[in-house]
Parts: sequence; C-alpha cells; structure tokens
Amino acid sequence: MTRYARLAAILGQRIEQGLYPAGERLPSVRTLSQEHGVSISTVQQAYRLLEESHLVEARPKSGYFVRSRRPQAALPAVTAPVQRPVDISQWEQVLELIRNKPRADLIQLGRGMPDIHEPTLKPLLKALGNIGRHGDLRSLLYDSIQGVTELREQIARLLLDSGCRIGAGQLVVTTGCHEALSAGLRAVCRPGDIVAVDSPCFHGTMQTLKGLGMKALEIPTDPLTGVSLEALEMALEQWPIKAILLTPNCNNPLGYIMPDAHKKRLLMLAQRHDAAIIEDDVYGDIAYRYPRPRPRTIKAFDDDGRVLLCSSFSKTLAPGLRVGWIAPGRYLERVLHMKYIGTGSTATQPQLAIAEFIRHGHYLQHLRRMRARYQQNRDRMTDWIMKYFPAGTRVSQPRGGFMLWIELHEEFDTLRLNRYLEQQGVQIAVGSIFSASGKYRNCLRINYAAKLTAEIERAVQRVGDTVQQLMAADTLARSD
Repeated sequence: MTRYARLAAILGQRIEQGLYPAGERLPSVRTLSQEHGVSISTVQQAYRLLEESHLVEARPKSGYFVRSRRPQAALPAVTAPVQRPVDISQWEQVLELIRNKPRADLIQLGRGMPDIHEPTLKPLLKALGNIGRHGDLRSLLYDSIQGVTELREQIARLLLDSGCRIGAGQLVVTTGCHEALSAGLRAVCRPGDIVAVDSPCFHGTMQTLKGLGMKALEIPTDPLTGVSLEALEMALEQWPIKAILLTPNCNNPLGYIMPDAHKKRLLMLAQRHDAAIIEDDVYGDIAYRYPRPRPRTIKAFDDDGRVLLCSSFSKTLAPGLRVGWIAPGRYLERVLHMKYIGTGSTATQPQLAIAEFIRHGHYLQHLRRMRARYQQNRDRMTDWIMKYFPAGTRVSQPRGGFMLWIELHEEFDTLRLNRYLEQQGVQIAVGSIFSASGKYRNCLRINYAAKLTAEIERAVQRVGDTVQQLMAADTLARSD
C-alpha cells in the first residue's frame, strides 16, 4: 500500500469510528504532514482519495471537512427462504432479461453491466489493437489449457491485495466467471447433490445449478453481513451439502461485504462438515471500503485447499472480453478436466491484452476511478428511489459493485411491473429470478453503473410512478 493510501485509510477509519464527526474541520495538510512524517503532496493525495470516497469535502480557503451523512433508506429485511433443497425454476424470466441486447429504445436498468465508456479503458483498447496490428500470430493459436502465463502471473500479483498467496500455476483462466463457477461446481458435485447458496443469489448461479441437475438450499441472508452462519450450520447438520456457493464481497444483488470474522467461521463450518466452498469474487475489486485496498476473500484464510475462488474481468473492465479465472485449490486437476470438456482453451488475444493492461498499471488506475464513480452513483440512485418510490420502500446499502436491491410491499408483483415498464421502454431485473423457489416477487434489482443522466433519472421516476399506480389500483380493487 502506498503512503498516501495508508494515510487515507487511517483518516477514513477515524471518520467511520466517529472520531471526526460530520461537519468537523479535519487537520490541515501541513499538520498531517508533520504528524505522520510525510510530504505535503502525500497528504494532498490522501485527501483526494477521501474526497473520491465521499468521506470528506474541500471548502475553498477553509480546508477539508467531514461530509455530512445522507439520510439512509430502510434496509431490506433479513431474508427467510424455504430452508430445504429445491429444484430451480425461473429460466423463462432470466431469458427475458438477458436476450435483449443493448438498444437505443430500451433503458436496461436490470442488466449486470459495468460502465465501459470511461477513458481509463483506452489503453486496453490500444493493447487489443496493437496485438492485431503487429501481426502477433500467437494470438490466433491455442495457448495452455490453464491460460496465458503472463495473465496468470498478473492475476497472482493482484490476488495479494485480497490476502491470497497463489502462484500462477495454481490458476486456470476461464471464459468468464460463469465458466469458472460451472467448472468448480462440476469438479466437486454431481447431479442430484445439494449446494447451499446465499439468498437472494445471482440468477446465473441458480441457472447453472439447474442445468447441472443440482438442488439449491437457500440460506437466510442479512443485507449487511451476509448468510446466517447459525442457519447454515443447522442446514449442514440436517442435509448432505456438498458445496457452499456464495458471493461474500460486494454481493450481487445485496451489495454487502461479509466481515472477516464471519468468513473465518464459515470456513470452519465447511471444514467440520467436509464441504467445498465456491467463492464468487467477481465484484471484490470494486469495493469502496477502507482501510485495505479491497476486502479479503475467504480463500485468504483457506489452509486445506477446499475453497475454489472464482472471478473475472467482466465487471471490472468489460463483459465482452469473456476472460475469467479460478483458483481451485485441491481440485485443480478436476477443474482442468471440466475446462477441457467445456470450452477448451480460452481466447488468447484478450488474455494478452489484459495482461499488458495490468502490467503497465492501468488496471489499478481504472479501479480507483470506477470505485469512486460507482459509490457516487449509488448515492444518487438511492436518492432518486427515495424521492420517486412509495413510502416504505426498502433499499440496500452496497459497499461495492453497482447493484441496488429494492424491496417493495410484500404483496407487490414485480413481474407485472416489468411488463408495464417494457411498454414504456424500461427494463428491470425482477426479484424472483434471484431465488430457487421464486421468492422475492416484491423485489427488484437496479444497475447504477452507467453515467446517471437526466434520461436515466426519468426512467427511475417512471419505475416509481408505475409502482405507485399499480399499488393504488390494487388498493382500489381490494376495497371493491
């Protein structure tokens, strides 16, 4: 960690702990320089980081001040899914969400797309172009089934920030995180096996389990800390669970970061019951938090190789690259076999370009920019939802990523809402696709990655207005 990032972490922690209350003037640049024995430019860079994280604000000729806390929406309730293994449904609703490609007449608020229009991605486009322009024939050949060595080496270096010491030889490059999750599941489970999942859970995970003939056991989940370890322990004692699949960092769709103490306890439970852990960390690099550059993974605490860590560059860079990876621990040989019979080698050209992008420092620069942007967008989108949606609407408080989970009145039907909205040129992700049993029909997920224009605000207002109208119609119908 750089000196300015370390100083920003110290100040950020003090702000979070209330040692510097909202509105209070922070120590001057010169004072901090003397107190911490660093240069004035280091302090200025630290304050710039804190500004990007919306913890402080600069006032002309007055210095830096702690930003006032925004009013918070009520959080979604702790989930209460059916606590028995179930077969997965909802494929038709998922297909409805993903079959629409981006088009001018439809504002897709529900898709899991990052913002690909930032200038910090230009070096990646240049790297892709250079490979073709210079006639690098290697990019047209198969590479190792494990992936391009240069890229695996760069991923191994990035993993140090998450607390993992994993060599390039322990990594397998995949065609996106989706293949990493699928290969991991096929390596440790068989058709008919039971997999414990967080609830709500990413719809791609649900459909992968469905396609592999496995059953999902949904675990009650807290919107701030993640799966209930007590409920998970009871499930492990009651059912022959082969694997635990979850997204502990910047969860999709709730946005929470599981505390380190919970991650350690979860790992101990898996060890006691000899279950594998498949960890989806696809959003982990875009956490907004301090004091570390990013949160630790469960894999960071793994001492017996039972955690299969999966991720990709689809959410941090661009989904069209289709480059992901898996650190499968003790299951490396099985995962390689699943990779071979699945897609074979992953496309070489994007791997070479991403490796160059990371090697020259562009990846971390891009992450810093996107973390700040997404955090700012989260706050603006939350404000719009509080403004346009009915009173009593509950909204998640993501600590990373770019998804909001919204909970409406328990009798509301977002499937019906989406049908009305698509006639108005807006699409959302309905809550039921994030459950094996079709729960969360009163919930929806909204993406806030794109630049929040007046057009997107009008789309959010359209969603809120339609919710209000449908609720009013339902109330009138009940009274009749």
